[in-house]
Amino acid sequence: MTYLRSFSLASELAETEFFLSFPYQLEMLCYDRENAYPFHIFPPKYLSRVEFAPVTIFYGGNGSGKSTLLNVIAQKLGVFRSAPFNVTPLFEDYLRLCSFEAAEIPEESRIITSDDVFDFLLDLRAINRGVEERREELFREYEVYKDPNFHFQMRTMAEYDELKIRNEARKKTKSAFVAPRLNTREVRGKSNGESAFLYFTEHIKENALYLLDEPENSLSPKLQKELLAFLSDSARFFGCQLIISTHSPFLLSVKGAKIYDLDAVPAAEKRWTELENVKIYHDFFEEHKKEFL
Repeated sequence: MTYLRSFSLASELAETEFFLSFPYQLEMLCYDRENAYPFHIFPPKYLSRVEFAPVTIFYGGNGSGKSTLLNVIAQKLGVFRSAPFNVTPLFEDYLRLCSFEAAEIPEESRIITSDDVFDFLLDLRAINRGVEERREELFREYEVYKDPNFHFQMRTMAEYDELKIRNEARKKTKSAFVAPRLNTREVRGKSNGESAFLYFTEHIKENALYLLDEPENSLSPKLQKELLAFLSDSARFFGCQLIISTHSPFLLSVKGAKIYDLDAVPAAEKRWTELENVKIYHDFFEEHKKEFL
């Protein structure tokens, strides 16, 4: 599915006219022409318009502008985001110089960044800490009820529930007594990578546009391959359009993806096997090929 068909970035002429028209604004904000993010990033790459497929990938190294491009598109479209990002006073000015062609963007559409996943992992840790603290309380309670020297005498009907709990503790093992009283599902058994993978599978639904900023972070090669299969199926069978910034060779290999190399000047569409990052992996394993025999 293709909800977003194309996106036009501010041209070099439009950027120049902006600076000539509002020099006082830049002066007051202590910005100069070399420090006016997100201006002056894409004209040097001769990137003015992006055409989209069901899966479109922005490839490039650190500082190539792939995350900036993803954020510019997300903000211009107005899709949901949960984590803040690097917004400057000139960001909205830049967005006014951009435009796009699209069908109706589904309401469920969103951008997912590394910060979203990191916040999710922190939340899981907080949940697990709460579960662990509650478990320790129940363990102590169980030991008290199981202590043969513990005597309890019910004096009023209000104490009947405590009597039932005491009798239950005497009949059950510690785990059987504690487990049903933990109301929060513990997820601490999962690694960071497994939890990060869970985040994507829980938040990417059917029939929506998703912008993913380096989703391979925290994922092992095995989980990157699983994420590749999940994203491929989401685009192929479940009506999703995906725009991904990545340098993972696994994600770059998604079948039928349109890939923009932002390291190249001019930025250009390329096959995934032409990309420098992929070639480095290829050459490395070729050099060590005999060690795998």
